[in-house]
Amino acid sequence: MANIEPIFDTHAHIMSADSVAYPPSAVVKHTGVPPCTAEELLEDMAACNVTRACAVQRFHYYYVDNSYVLDASRPHRDRLTPVVMLAGQDPQSPDILRDMVKRQAVGALRFANTSDNIDTGWMNAPQTLRLWETAAELGLPVAIIFYLRQIPYNLPAILIIADMFPEMPIVIDHLGIEHAPMAFFTPNERITYPGPPDYAITPALKALRAHRNIHFKLTGINLEFLDAHAIDTAKFVRRLVNEFGAERIMVGTDIGQTKGPYSRIIEGLRRSVALLDADERAKVLFSTANRIFGRTFS
Repeated sequence: MANIEPIFDTHAHIMSADSVAYPPSAVVKHTGVPPCTAEELLEDMAACNVTRACAVQRFHYYYVDNSYVLDASRPHRDRLTPVVMLAGQDPQSPDILRDMVKRQAVGALRFANTSDNIDTGWMNAPQTLRLWETAAELGLPVAIIFYLRQIPYNLPAILIIADMFPEMPIVIDHLGIEHAPMAFFTPNERITYPGPPDYAITPALKALRAHRNIHFKLTGINLEFLDAHAIDTAKFVRRLVNEFGAERIMVGTDIGQTKGPYSRIIEGLRRSVALLDADERAKVLFSTANRIFGRTFS
């Protein structure tokens, strides 16, 4: 195990086994994937040489009640950092975020939109921008997920936000590429994946290269989609690093959303960096994420 490169898992969805203490949201969406508790995650991390992880709020289960990721991370500050989610257009969200950060270290704020409407207000309406401003004031990175139909108009919108907050690390979950997770709200929509040589790295995605504060998160669900289309994941990651640089790429299992076992996802992530050199592997597997989220581990 000592010779295996450590991993920072930036995308672990945890859920409590106690639905009374941590009740689900009224708008819960069941994915059919077995839940992963914090205790199970920590055991799997130890077995797989995953030294740190982001405990990402399970938005489709708890919505914006971040109680479990906060409570579960608190006793394990050397291993877990919570990534919380709030409603951008709720005027109370900035104060809620400030209060969270006063009580414990928070790894990041995350934005998502459950609507399939062609709308960017959830990420850039005036009220939402006040929440971005609060995150910047608190020194928090921001993670954001784009679903399939949102990608064409959300990628240009994120450029404007990146210009507004040039010192803030912004992390695009699941790469912002038209992969399976992006079709969550359109499950019957077929995605024709182009494969090599472009690998769905579109001109709109390439336009993000000039914004050095934008980073990309490669996850287990991305790899599953690539495998399903017989795409060599190592060649894909080599192209991704060529486009954006290893210092802007990180990995996450997506456990709790992507079906385990955890070790299988980790093995897939390790295989995906096979064509990178040692320095690039270290950045993608650990140090990029540690630079962005690691300040909470102290």
